[in-house]
Amino acid sequence: MLIAGQLLLESDSVRCRLSPGYIRIEDEIIVEVVEGQVPKQCDLGGADHIITPGFIDAHLHLPQFDIVGGHGMPLLQWLNEITFPSERRWEDVDFARSMTMRVLMQCIGYGTTSICAYATVHHASANAAIELATSLGIGGTIGQVLMDRNAPDYLCRQANELIDQCAATIDRFPPHLRMSAAVTPRFAISCTPDLLDASGRLAQQRGVIVQTHLAETTAECNLVAELFDNQTYVNVYKNAGLLTPRTIFGHGIYLDEQDRTQVASGGSMIAHCPTANSFLRSGTMNRSALVKDQVKLLLGSDIGAGYERSMVRVGRAMIEAASSLGECFPSAAEAWHCITAGNADRLGFSDRGRLRIGNTADLVVIAPDIPLAVSTVNPLSTLMFAWDDRWIQNVLVCGRKSQ
Repeated sequence: MLIAGQLLLESDSVRCRLSPGYIRIEDEIIVEVVEGQVPKQCDLGGADHIITPGFIDAHLHLPQFDIVGGHGMPLLQWLNEITFPSERRWEDVDFARSMTMRVLMQCIGYGTTSICAYATVHHASANAAIELATSLGIGGTIGQVLMDRNAPDYLCRQANELIDQCAATIDRFPPHLRMSAAVTPRFAISCTPDLLDASGRLAQQRGVIVQTHLAETTAECNLVAELFDNQTYVNVYKNAGLLTPRTIFGHGIYLDEQDRTQVASGGSMIAHCPTANSFLRSGTMNRSALVKDQVKLLLGSDIGAGYERSMVRVGRAMIEAASSLGECFPSAAEAWHCITAGNADRLGFSDRGRLRIGNTADLVVIAPDIPLAVSTVNPLSTLMFAWDDRWIQNVLVCGRKSQ
């Protein structure tokens, strides 16, 4: 299959550029990438099309897609009144399977081909979600949520039961697979020290991705200090063995310099979720401080506190959040890099995020209705800020057309 257009390629380690050319796919793999001219004959695309790698969402919640719009509540109230009741519906595996299929097709429709996602505490439903993602070719990781306190009884489980279930899921979907299982303690508030410690041991033994939340709100941080003998939030995770190079911390808004230094030293990652942060009025992450202290940053939608399913719109929100603080904010070229190669590199997804020979053919074919070639504005900036999801013409996952 020959796909032609303006190719989204790397210009350096943090930016992307557009260049005319084509790529050729055999089976699931990119076998040729040629810059220069756009051929007149091709299977997909054309001179007025943009070809990008599939987008990567580093933080989202599969069971929360139907609660987008629960506005006006702070985090802890939102969890208790909106989120937990919705997650209870995943007790029904058939419901979970049906919802997961609907959600994953939405992700693909918006150009997202790899995800780092939370399921619920329900073991069978979490496994069903991973099975469906695998069948669709979606890459990344999905984790059964682990929590044994400070949540409704219908969502709490015994720590040893959760760890045994998580270990069994990792056995089925180990980290070398395109879609794998993660160790996913929801956050320190909903986990006893025993559960956090066991999560850390399991993650170390199996070498898997860890997903949890960190310092999203001040009320959350205060409650963590109360529950853990005035330890800092970062130290709670560090002492449990969860401050690892494979750990994704969602949010990381309220971190001081010492916290940031510890996170950076542990090699852990912060998934910046700008739309969710604004939606729940949690605060605005100081991106420049994290960058200065060499913390590895990812970008995620955090649906359903996040309200944007499009990673392009999340990238735009990252720019807007940073610029609202008056800092040196990222460019559109950097935002495009974040949602493709940047997220891929941080997560260790070496086979995706770039249009390069040998990578899996996860691609988005875009047909803008704005003539970028004649614009006096940087084309990538126009593409980011004028973005219309209707521009997506085709999405390929593992070389297969999904639209």
